[in-house]
Parts: sequence; structure tokens; C-alpha cells
Amino acid sequence: MIDFLSKVPLFSNLNNDQLTSISNICSKKSFRSGTILFHEKELGSVFYIVFNGSVKIYTKATTGEEKILSLFKSGDSFGELSLIDGKPRSASAQTLEDSVLIALDAKHFLELLKNNFDISLCIMRELCNRLRDTNQHVYDLTFLDARTRVIKSLIKLANKNGIRNGTIITIKMMLNYDEVSQMAGVQKPILMQVIRDFQEKEILMFDGPAMKLDLAKLRG
Repeated sequence: MIDFLSKVPLFSNLNNDQLTSISNICSKKSFRSGTILFHEKELGSVFYIVFNGSVKIYTKATTGEEKILSLFKSGDSFGELSLIDGKPRSASAQTLEDSVLIALDAKHFLELLKNNFDISLCIMRELCNRLRDTNQHVYDLTFLDARTRVIKSLIKLANKNGIRNGTIITIKMMLNYDEVSQMAGVQKPILMQVIRDFQEKEILMFDGPAMKLDLAKLRG
């Protein structure tokens, strides 16, 4: 646990004694794929770090339509906002595959922030990054056409979840096409048209459950 925590960006500046203290107040929990970790508008009581697997953060409209806000993988943390301001969860969280998460309850999380300025600063930076991402997404929905939004979403998936080998990025497809279209803010037929176009130009290739994106051909 300590070796893993030392590699988590949130705790990277801490010494072994501090990491040991954190390890002592954390618990590791396993969740099956599709497990709802918390719902939007419920009170928050747990802060999570992804040990392995992946999690999506999303909101749902009254019509039932989902909008994916973020994807988290190993080393990423989430669930802090509700614990900090005491207000209900601003979004829901669900595992995309069988996952193991490190959980920290609200009391210990707030004590951790109080006693470790480095962690508090990292949390503030992460919240700032998410606000910037939100602002950028609003800009994209306002000013970019649907095709460009799809391309940008595929690149974002590649950058965050892909493994690069030269100009080829291999992405393990944790999302289905409906979820990718929700993330891009486009209708599914538009997403499928872009994917077919990319396949014809050999920009995008599928290898079983994985997707390969050729950056050289994309830029060309």
C-alpha cells in the first residue's frame, strides 16, 4: 500500500512516516464492473483513489440521458468536493470494469488536509484543473462542430488512458459507443460516421477490445 501511495500524485511529496499514517487510515475495497459508488445529490462520506481498474464520473438528466464528465484510472482520486464543502455529490460515480479502490472516510480525509499542507495544495490544484476542463468543455460545446468534438474526445481518451508506441496509441475501450458519444456531446450516428471515416483512412484500427489511434495519420 505504501509503495502505491508514494506514486499517487496527491501524496508524492510525503515521507515514509506520513505515507504510513495515511495507509493506516485507508481501506482497500474491491468492486465489480458497473457498481455505483455514489449517486448525484446524495451526501458524501468517502474519498476514493483508484488502485486498479477505472471509474466514470457522470450526471444524468431527468430524461435518463447520461453525460460523462471524467474518467479515472490507477492513481487518480475523486470524491473530495462533497467532503470539503459539505454539500451533496455533484455527480455520480460508477466502475467501468472490476476495480480495486482505496477508500478514506470524511473524518480522516479532512484531518489529512488539516495536517498536511502539501496534500491540501494538491487537492486545490486538482480542483482548479477540473474547473479549467469544465470551462474548456463549455467552450467546445459552444464553438466546435460535432466532428471536431468527437476527434477531441478520442484524443483525450488516448492521452489519459492510452499506451503510446511511436505514433500509435493503444486505448483499452472501457466505454461503449453510447458513452463516447455522451462524452463528446454528439449524437451516436455522428460518432459512428467519424469512426468509419477514420477506419477508411487507417487513422483508427480495432484490435479485439482495444482501439489503436495513429497520430501521424491523424495530423496528416
